[in-house]
Amino acid sequence: MTTEQRNGTELGRFLRARRARVTPEEAGLTAGVGLRRTPGLRREELATLAGISMDYYTRLERGRETRPSPSVVDALARALRLEEVEHEHLRSLAARAARTAPEPPAAPSRTVRPGTRLLLESLRPHPAYVVSRTGDLLAWNPGGLRLFAGMADWPDRQRNIARYVFLHPAAREVFDDWEGQLRGCVGQLRALAGTDPDAPDLARLVGELLLKSPEFVGLWERYDIRGRTHGRKSFHHPDIGDLTLGYQSMHLDGTPAHRMVAYYAEPGTPEYDALVLLDMTAHEQPSAPGPDEEPRAGERQSGGRHTTGEPGG
Repeated sequence: MTTEQRNGTELGRFLRARRARVTPEEAGLTAGVGLRRTPGLRREELATLAGISMDYYTRLERGRETRPSPSVVDALARALRLEEVEHEHLRSLAARAARTAPEPPAAPSRTVRPGTRLLLESLRPHPAYVVSRTGDLLAWNPGGLRLFAGMADWPDRQRNIARYVFLHPAAREVFDDWEGQLRGCVGQLRALAGTDPDAPDLARLVGELLLKSPEFVGLWERYDIRGRTHGRKSFHHPDIGDLTLGYQSMHLDGTPAHRMVAYYAEPGTPEYDALVLLDMTAHEQPSAPGPDEEPRAGERQSGGRHTTGEPGG
């Protein structure tokens, strides 16, 4: 299978999965009498709604047609009732399907710049961390790690947000909306799978979760795409109790899709006091620099390990 065919197949999988989730009634059609063997819309119904021929749509879904025009992509998005982030994902899949030669993937570097680590420290007591495109925890301040109760028990290389949410026994209790967290993690990984399906870092994580988590298996086949970057989350933390925090996720320019995520609370509120407590009682050091990074400002070498004179570090 050529790269173009493989990318076209990924486009087809997305179209097929989303077609199955739109009912005729939602699309403004009459379902008719008798048993429908197809969940959601039939191919001919979606083709009609999008204003394209049945044969053309069938070739799109089967990966035989890989160059839909922008107007066709937009028409399909409207017919499938896609949200904006899902619409943009469909555009990305179509653009990738049209490429005849693979582009070399960006190296999934885990390096975090010293300046970014300094920013994490400056945000204390607000929890903050940096994650890779697949959710690997790359750098953090004390609260950024401890907010995910039990994550510190795992080795550095095992710390991943999706792995924690699906596999750590504490996650179900820590998150007030645990099922929402599951859907969010899968949606982000699905988006990456659509644009870089051969990424080895993605394949390893998805393979592990498919083997170990029945919840992941069910959600992975839904082809949901999510891209929420801010909002509020509620936690039931075993050390600091119940709290609701605002959060903001930010892409870090000049990196292979790294993101910084920070949680915050208004000073003077019980939530802020809880974050101060979380930061002060942290026993683990903030994340150490990678092998190709300089020590952080204010650090010194001691016995082969990086230490800091800051309290609670």
